[in-house]
Amino acid sequence: MGKKIYVGNLPYSVTSESLNESFSVSGTVDSAQVIQDRDSGRSRGFGFVEMSTEDEAEAAVAQFNGKELDGRTLTVNIARPMTPKNNRSGGNRRERNFGGNSW
Repeated sequence: MGKKIYVGNLPYSVTSESLNESFSVSGTVDSAQVIQDRDSGRSRGFGFVEMSTEDEAEAAVAQFNGKELDGRTLTVNIARPMTPKNNRSGGNRRERNFGGNSW
């Protein structure tokens, strides 16, 4: 099973393809994705790379963390699992408690 790597502080010019090419020097890249803003389609400056083995992932972190790419210092580490979000916004206004007042 592969290991997912977080890559932060990416230059906005980096694409998923160029991210894949860069990390392939550390081993087999299963997938590479630069995260984009859903409205504008621009890069959000970070992405994820999935390496085929844990050893390759560790090698990629050691090789790329703190290195400079197009004038920006990369932050590279093993990705943490996603945590569920608490969706506290929205809902019916009548369902909220505003100091005992019911609207």
